[in-house]
Amino acid sequence: MGLEEYKGVYVYAQQVDNKLSSIAFELIGKAKELAADLGTDVTAVLLGSNVKALADELGEYGADKVIVVDNPALETYRTEPYAQALEAVINEFKPEIMLVGATAIGRDLGPTVSARVKTGLTADCTKLEIGDFPLTPVPGKEDEQKHNQLLMTRPAFGGNTIATIACPDNRPQMATVRPGVMQKLPKEAGRKAEVIDFDAKLEENNRYVEIMNVVKAVGNVKNIMDAKVLVSGGRGVGSKENFKILEELAEAMGGMVSCSRAVVENGWLEPDYQVGQTGKTVRPQIYFAIGISGAIQHVAGMEESDLIIAINKDEDAPIFDVADYGLVGDLNKIVPQLTAAIKAEAGK
Repeated sequence: MGLEEYKGVYVYAQQVDNKLSSIAFELIGKAKELAADLGTDVTAVLLGSNVKALADELGEYGADKVIVVDNPALETYRTEPYAQALEAVINEFKPEIMLVGATAIGRDLGPTVSARVKTGLTADCTKLEIGDFPLTPVPGKEDEQKHNQLLMTRPAFGGNTIATIACPDNRPQMATVRPGVMQKLPKEAGRKAEVIDFDAKLEENNRYVEIMNVVKAVGNVKNIMDAKVLVSGGRGVGSKENFKILEELAEAMGGMVSCSRAVVENGWLEPDYQVGQTGKTVRPQIYFAIGISGAIQHVAGMEESDLIIAINKDEDAPIFDVADYGLVGDLNKIVPQLTAAIKAEAGK
């Protein structure tokens, strides 16, 4: 089978408890860009039980087609039936590109399926684009450069370098994408997608697990990815107790506190609050980077913020290279004064 038989950009539309995850809409948004460059369309793959009603929402966020595999065996996520279903879709419809969210589910499903359909997978991507591979033609072998390839970029070696990877000789080209990195399109109420019902012919085998009980953990940690204002602290804050002044600023701004990796490693805040390559990717309207040096691993998680304000006593800190505004000085003096000024302004 030739590679030219594979067409279209497909995304796995993750749903849990018959509710679509935000990563599904983010992937569709990026898929629309890739599809425009390739002159093709976007198809969402929806797996589950009694989930067909969700297809309308996928259409409103930009999907041109929705392939629905509806089966009681897919009611709750399990590796084997879900892998069988997605593998069957790929073998039948032959997508050129298959995108999966780098969620707990996607990080299990994506690699499993890529191995079964004998293709590669680039994990935890932060950038996707259509281009030529190799990026620079090899002298004397210019005619071997391949065009319209999916170029998948991800941090490597602990975030110390950036790798761009392609899969020129196999299809589909598969990638998992970090939640929060791509932007979903505005919802277009009433926009319809073509809905295709597909029987994946699932077969129970010895790799099926039986779910005895589902216990949902009740967490009290708010999701920093939802915040419009983040006040983020790093090692320079000095102590767990000093985060109190950051919390006061966040409260005055109607935002939340977040942190760098060093803060989590010191036990000052929980991992749920970490921004960066090994934490969460955020896009708030305002991002305060306080006592944060600006290592590439942290910047990768917040550089798409609308407005970045850095406060650091080191005027040469790398964080100032990405900040829109920078204040050089003692955060213990600057932050309380800033909080007081904001409260005074709000009280007028």
